[in-house]
This record gives sequence, C-alpha cells and structure tokens, in this order.
Amino acid sequence: MLPKLESDSQDSALDDFASYLATESWPTIPGDVKNATYESREHVTDVHNISLESTSTGFIDSLLSYRMVPDAEDALKFLRNVIEDYIAQACSPPPVWSSTRTSECEICFRDVPLTYHHLIPRSTHAKALKKGWHPEAMINSVAWLCRPCHSVVHHVATNEELALSFHTVELLLQREDIQKWQKYAAKQRFGIRRG
Repeated sequence: MLPKLESDSQDSALDDFASYLATESWPTIPGDVKNATYESREHVTDVHNISLESTSTGFIDSLLSYRMVPDAEDALKFLRNVIEDYIAQACSPPPVWSSTRTSECEICFRDVPLTYHHLIPRSTHAKALKKGWHPEAMINSVAWLCRPCHSVVHHVATNEELALSFHTVELLLQREDIQKWQKYAAKQRFGIRRG
C-alpha cells in the first residue's frame, strides 16, 4: 500500500503545482485569448506576441527553481506552447452534431430508440441568427431524446421559447414540468402500450 500512497501524494503535489502555475500565468494572458471561441478564432492574439515582460515572474521563477527549464526564454516557450494548446481547444469547430449521439435519452436516461431534437428549432434558425440569440456554431445543436420526451419538450414551450430560453438540455431540465415528466418517464418500460 505504501507505494500507492506515495503515488497519490506525488499526483496531489503535481496537481497543486500545476494549479499554482495556472493561477500565476492566467492573469497575464491577453483577454482575447482567455475568451477565445470558434467565432473569434481569427482575432485571437498571436502567442508569439506574448513577451517575457508581460509574463508572471512567479511562473518563470517556479519553472527555473524546479529546473523544469534552463532559462527564462524556455519558460516563455513553455507558456506559449500551453497557450497554443488552449487556443486550439477553445477555437476548435463545434462537433458534427450527429457524432454527439448518446445511447440513452438525455432527459429520461432510458436506453431506448432515440430521435434528435434541434435545441434551437429549425423554424427559428434565421430569426435566432438575425437577432443574435446564439452564435452560428450553436444553431444546429441537438439533444438525443426518445420519442415521448421529444414530444413533451415540444408541448411545454413554443419553438421561439425553446430557441430563446431552453436551448440546452440543462435548461430544459431546470423546468419543473420537465422534471416531473423525467421522473415519470424514467420508470416506464419501452414497448409497453398504455391504453
């Protein structure tokens, strides 16, 4: 058991060190990098414009003290690499929604045949874009719902209400009527007709 404890202790220390480095460096990172998205990807600061003068001395000194890098310039290269990875993740294109398919309904969590529900209904796409309700990357987002849950979602709100206020599964699940439905639906067996 002792080696496991040592490993856990080392993992914890490494996590703490990584958190410290992030806390030290984050405030010095340009705002457009911190808020980078797929839509803003063309306007994000080039990481090569990040200089030693604008980088946290605590960040650089820590890397030097632990001999993780030989000099301040290498500490800056390390930070730039981390920021490049962050930007790549933050600015990556949205998923092809069909690739987000789940095996269970995202409302009742039953493993049954699923349909895809446009979280921003197709009939509101043009209006949602024109009025700036959502970024274009979110327009075709979907939730995978069983037929009964899909029908209930369209009965509790109009398409415009869904587009404006209930455009994520999390927002839908905050509705009391959907929560009540979820509890009921989760107990139902698939394929049994009630009549």
